[in-house]
Amino acid sequence: MAEEAQVDYSLNNPDTLTKYKSAAQISQKALEAVSGWCVEGAKIVDLCARGDKLLEEEIAKVYKGKKISKGISHPTTVSPDSYITPYTPLISDPEEAETKLKVGEFIKVQLGAQIDGFGTIVCDTLVIPSKQNEGNKIPSRQADLLLATHWANELLLRLMLPPGLLATGTDEEKKKAAASQKQYTQAKINSLLEKVAKSYDCSIVESTTCWLFERNEIEGKKKIILSPGEGVKGEGLPEVGDVWGIEMGLSLGTGKVKTLPNRPTLHRRTTTTYGLKRPSSRATLSEIVKKFGQFPFSLRQLDDERAAKVGVVECVRGNVLRQYEVIADKDSESVARLFTTVAITKNGLTRLSAPPEPDLSKFKTDKKIVDEEILAILEQPLAKNTGSKTKNKKKKKKPAKKADDDDDDDDDDESDDE
Repeated sequence: MAEEAQVDYSLNNPDTLTKYKSAAQISQKALEAVSGWCVEGAKIVDLCARGDKLLEEEIAKVYKGKKISKGISHPTTVSPDSYITPYTPLISDPEEAETKLKVGEFIKVQLGAQIDGFGTIVCDTLVIPSKQNEGNKIPSRQADLLLATHWANELLLRLMLPPGLLATGTDEEKKKAAASQKQYTQAKINSLLEKVAKSYDCSIVESTTCWLFERNEIEGKKKIILSPGEGVKGEGLPEVGDVWGIEMGLSLGTGKVKTLPNRPTLHRRTTTTYGLKRPSSRATLSEIVKKFGQFPFSLRQLDDERAAKVGVVECVRGNVLRQYEVIADKDSESVARLFTTVAITKNGLTRLSAPPEPDLSKFKTDKKIVDEEILAILEQPLAKNTGSKTKNKKKKKKPAKKADDDDDDDDDDESDDE
């Protein structure tokens, strides 16, 4: 134990970032695969099971023979149109097990992997196409929601950067640059993001939360809450050396939420110690600790799904486990969500795992961002140009005022982030 306490698990240790990146590569591969399986008529429960199987297979290929923990940091979840929280039905609940993907739905796919407790999570939103119209452009209101979510996410990533981080010149010049800039407060972040949402006649989902990630922890000491509810506020601001889970959720409605009557199937172990009385509860908790540590899990991942449904009851009551209620848009309107795991280093912000870049040419809408302050921020890079290899560098289309014009699709500008 004394030897382990001396290990540096911060980003100052190159091994830490390497493990995050290894977990991220697995997460990205699984997201791409599950997204490809999301077609009209596919059963959500089958997609979740297949996604977890793929994650386990890919995780088994890395760090073989090493005495480190590794596993799923977030089970595969597939959330239907108006659902906000990750959704993972059980085979033993017949009605929910029959839930299938429908044409035109906004589907949110979320999953993740962890290596040595360094977890990455990623989420993307897809629109299920009809088999006859797969190549057509995405219609207006669907396009509005996807564009609003995309640009709000891009804006938030840039607002996360500490002041002066990308400044160049001497150390003294860098210090002056940092001193001349103010870090965006959570109130200012919310104000700017609301403007993006309103540009597309959408709303930020109430209490969308971004968390500081730590080793074996995806809900750390700091959090940023978007569109916070009454009496709710975030804590702390991003710093160099942080890893964050950045969540962005938007709705075509008001953004208000409601709890659905569905059984909560997603749980996570807390740090609370409680003397469980029932043998079934103790057996369930023992399996959870061994398999998942403090990362989220689905009841379908346990050996006996039916026994797990009984065993978690006392665990939740004693606050040994936290259960995630199934939350949806209050007005049953469509919801889009993105989740990106990022690292903030001395060179800027690195996307460890992130949703793929959308094809903006498919979006048909007459709405656009016109706020000059927001447009200027979106033009800023996320990281310094360090002169490293750029084979994976992507080009990002400018969110210009004429974003709805086809000509702008060809006016690309290289971003310094990867």
